[in-house]
Amino acid sequence: MARRASSRVSLVTLLLSAAFVLALIVGGAYFFIGQNDPYRTVQPLDTSAYLENANSLRGNVYRVEGTVQNSLSWSPTRGRLISIKVGEAEKGERLAILVPVAFNHINLQKGQRYQFKVEVVKDGVIEARDLHKS
Repeated sequence: MARRASSRVSLVTLLLSAAFVLALIVGGAYFFIGQNDPYRTVQPLDTSAYLENANSLRGNVYRVEGTVQNSLSWSPTRGRLISIKVGEAEKGERLAILVPVAFNHINLQKGQRYQFKVEVVKDGVIEARDLHKS
């Protein structure tokens, strides 16, 4: 009498399928987690170089992430000048960023953390080109 072929899935096939599914899950998670930084292609601002000589960075676009410390000034034609703390703990440096009138609809409050796309404009002033709450 002829024997029937076994229809069971081999252990090797099962392990390879599980490894493939796991790789898809890890790859998808890596892809979606990386999407949280809207300015990932923009170079970060070197705060020590900026504080040493702001004019050398003039005309360039950078990204900055920091916590709002204070609102320093407001002008209906120019916008708001805010102070942010860049970095962690007490050694974090403070920078002043001019937020133009175009962003008046955003309520910047003390203690909130933001990501900024900034440009160093004339006289070494940092001006926000775009911002997102982090």
